[in-house]
Amino acid sequence: MEKKLSKILVAIDGSHASFDAADYAIMLAKQHNSQLVLLHVLHPIEYYSSLQFFEVKQPQDSSVLIEQAKKEANKWFDDIKKKIVENTLKKPIKIETTIIVSTTTVDSILDYAEDKEVDLIVIGTRGRSRIKKLLLGSTASGVVTYSSCPVTVVK
Repeated sequence: MEKKLSKILVAIDGSHASFDAADYAIMLAKQHNSQLVLLHVLHPIEYYSSLQFFEVKQPQDSSVLIEQAKKEANKWFDDIKKKIVENTLKKPIKIETTIIVSTTTVDSILDYAEDKEVDLIVIGTRGRSRIKKLLLGSTASGVVTYSSCPVTVVK
């Protein structure tokens, strides 16, 4: 018995792995005529840490930092949407984009997926963290471990 994939969520963090996951989710959405949900969980502390890596100083007001991060995430969403439009010949894919500001990335992804009755979560193996030795990143591992719906991990 094949389960209908009405809604597919893909977690986007700006990493190559998350864009590969988006490509895979797009393919699935086309095959199953599914809605595609692009979700970014903005973790202000992690975002600031990545800026420090590039020697960028944190703004005095954290709301400025959050707005910068949201603009960056919306650019990622726009790039993915553009790719979908360019490669869609038949019926267009319905797309929803969401940015959540939270300090708990895994819980935010899982809560969103459950609240919105997502049928499948697609996630990249590793995100933007600099830990390359792990086979599976901590976010992907947490989502796989605790998700109530199927999860596809894209390498």
